[in-house]
Amino acid sequence: MHELFAKIAAETGIDEAAAKKAVGHILAFVKAEGDDPAVGKMIAETPGAEDAMATAGEGGSGGIMGLGSKLMGLGLGMGEIQTVARELVAFAKTQTDPETVDKALSSVPGLSQYI
Repeated sequence: MHELFAKIAAETGIDEAAAKKAVGHILAFVKAEGDDPAVGKMIAETPGAEDAMATAGEGGSGGIMGLGSKLMGLGLGMGEIQTVARELVAFAKTQTDPETVDKALSSVPGLSQYI
């Protein structure tokens, strides 16, 4: 997953540690808000996902606005947030079945507008 953090850092201008936290916040949000078993499968099959969530620290509660606040607190604007989300989704789809990722993400209310 290090390559993912490096790519996100290069594309958004944040450092790799912040990129890892951003990914962790998104995954924690998906885990907290998603209601499909595909969420657990996606996280389990994406190397580094649990570590990224642990680095982010807090749980995924607070809804989509809470997630946005956490990501903006890392120095990301809306365009960069979408970049992080798209890169994370693309990475996850290379690690597990793309249909699993699609199911997991579609089970999270409000997330589709950011991906």
